[in-house]
Amino acid sequence: MKKLPCITVLLCVCLTLCAQSLDQAKKLYDDGRYVEAKPAFERLLTQAPANASYNHWYGVCCYETGDMANAEKYLAIGVKRKVQESCRYLAEVYYRTYQFDKAAGMYEEYISLLVKKKQDTEAFRERQAKAANAQRMLEKVENVQVIDSLTADKSDFLNAYALSGESGTLASFCDFFQTDDSLLSTVYMTQRGDKIFYARPAAGNRLSLFCQSKLLDKWDDEKQLPANVNSPEADNINPFVLSDGVTLYYASDGSNSLGGYDLFVSRYNTNSENYLTPEQLGMPYNSIYNDYMIVFDEAKHLGWFVSDRYQPEDSVCVYLFIINEERTRVDSDDLNVKRAYAALSSISDTWQEGTDYTSLIALAHEDMPSGKAEIRKDFEFIINNTLTYYTYADINSPEAANLYRKAVALTQQIKELTDRLDSLRTEYTAGNADKRTRLRPSILQAEDYLNTLLPQPAQLEKQARNAEITNLRAQKKL
Repeated sequence: MKKLPCITVLLCVCLTLCAQSLDQAKKLYDDGRYVEAKPAFERLLTQAPANASYNHWYGVCCYETGDMANAEKYLAIGVKRKVQESCRYLAEVYYRTYQFDKAAGMYEEYISLLVKKKQDTEAFRERQAKAANAQRMLEKVENVQVIDSLTADKSDFLNAYALSGESGTLASFCDFFQTDDSLLSTVYMTQRGDKIFYARPAAGNRLSLFCQSKLLDKWDDEKQLPANVNSPEADNINPFVLSDGVTLYYASDGSNSLGGYDLFVSRYNTNSENYLTPEQLGMPYNSIYNDYMIVFDEAKHLGWFVSDRYQPEDSVCVYLFIINEERTRVDSDDLNVKRAYAALSSISDTWQEGTDYTSLIALAHEDMPSGKAEIRKDFEFIINNTLTYYTYADINSPEAANLYRKAVALTQQIKELTDRLDSLRTEYTAGNADKRTRLRPSILQAEDYLNTLLPQPAQLEKQARNAEITNLRAQKKL
């Protein structure tokens, strides 16, 4: 009986120390010092493994320090214990680990909790929509062979690019315009050296895309690209134009992006003299990180793009890939396989078994001046039984070249529209009655537009052929 007071004192001391430990851990947590708070909450969890708050706080510390496996485990316990914010953080864990379907579901659960408490849900509905879009992209991930990667300084990644002469040139904004500005932007110049595309600050200090033409050996006539390309609420950077002169690639951090900058493509509509609505590139080009500066070297049949996935803050990774002209998808029903391709957690996951990429990697770094015809074959434009053109440089008549460019652009537009229709029809088949009602007008409109486009490439190609033959005869070359 005499020992009871000692036991009581000891118990009080232990409870006091525990309280102090919790207070200290919570103070570190509230200050955002998750690395220091994490072991403190881990110790508290060993004493009370069922404690809902401990599981939540420790799970958040794991998330903030990149320990996604433990973050998922302990935040899931927090969700079961009805900790509201565990739902939000677990949704983010699912998103970061490419479990986008689970992320969308967890956001839905979190939104329902916010609705019950009459709290704002807009930001999280956007996150839910982003997760749903990412899941659709994951299911259609492209089978792209990424054959090499190079870590580079974020401000000096252009050294990893070695474009052939046929694909134009890249330069930093500061070097090209001879300015001391700290703007980390790039300038793309076409193969003919008569046009440049670049980004610079515009209204609202947002980065917007511009182009200039060379007039009398001077760059002049600066034009800002239209608003459907230059989102006024986003930064738009790193333009690149294919040799067809109409296909524009660039990066934007607008509301549709999966995370930071995403890659987009648009095409100049020669009929309306405007750019078509940009389309978001799929995975693995885009990710939940920043992805930008994509280039397609059609002569080498290779491409590059930059991403900061899995990189420290001041570094990026430049990925080298084989151009996937057919845009084939990963042939697997296993989502884990698709996640590996989409995330590029290991580029060897994208390689074809038994394929040696050594020569292609060497080609990527080869200096290839313009006009190396044996590796350049953009198209096959048959003029007559003895004359066939393979590049725009082969075409003598400017009128014929312009007509044929329009034919090529329309052919690409038809392909994109056909792919879009296939996607809409798939959604229509799988959708409920309301969704089918919403999709029906879009499908009918797209079908009508496609039917008007289908005969046009052949007509333009015929006009181009006739114009070229007329020109050759006038020059007595035919």
